[in-house]
Amino acid sequence: MIRCIAIDDEPLALELLEDNISKLPYLQLVVSCDNPLEAMKIMEQQPIDLIFLDIQMPGLTGLQFIQSMTVKPMIILITAYEKYALQGFDLNVTDYLVKPVSLDRFINACNKAKELFDLKKQPKLANDAGYFFVNVDYSLVKIITVDIVYIEGLKDYIKIHLKSSQRPVVTRMPMKTIEDQLPATAFMRIHKSYIVSIAFITAVRKSSVYIDTLELPVSDNYRNSIAALTGKL
Repeated sequence: MIRCIAIDDEPLALELLEDNISKLPYLQLVVSCDNPLEAMKIMEQQPIDLIFLDIQMPGLTGLQFIQSMTVKPMIILITAYEKYALQGFDLNVTDYLVKPVSLDRFINACNKAKELFDLKKQPKLANDAGYFFVNVDYSLVKIITVDIVYIEGLKDYIKIHLKSSQRPVVTRMPMKTIEDQLPATAFMRIHKSYIVSIAFITAVRKSSVYIDTLELPVSDNYRNSIAALTGKL
């Protein structure tokens, strides 16, 4: 069961949201709030898996609320404004819904959250066998850990680039999920969109990592990790 909170300062919008949530058997609405500060108090007292969140609210906006959280549950933004979509996805929200939201679009967003929730409950990918399986279309594809050259993030999907194949394996999974599950001694996050196998790194620059002739960017947040790897602190 996914424990969720609904936050919206408009009573009618909140009532509709509550009704939609009640239609999905895997959602448990813990509480409805008309402001983020009330939700903060609830989250301090009990675990929450998913937040349905409006953006434009008096006082603390939805985006400011997300930025204030140190531990973030899954978040589905529901707003009347399309202009905040890029900001929302930069904050790693699960989905972005524009009011008025149809029931099928709402269900689609919730199903996406359920997939992420179920993935987090799965056993760790990294294991003594040295392989794991990922969902690709309607099959489970076996990935040999030492065959991974690098992983590329594309919104809700990742591309797993393998030494043994010219075509990457594409699967629906957050970058954070696979990063947490890969052995930290063998893989390194260098950018919000890239994880690389340390074994395949051939050269390093201040803002780039090379795998033979392929150049991948290193963001400011991960330069210290690269410096530690090379010993050039």
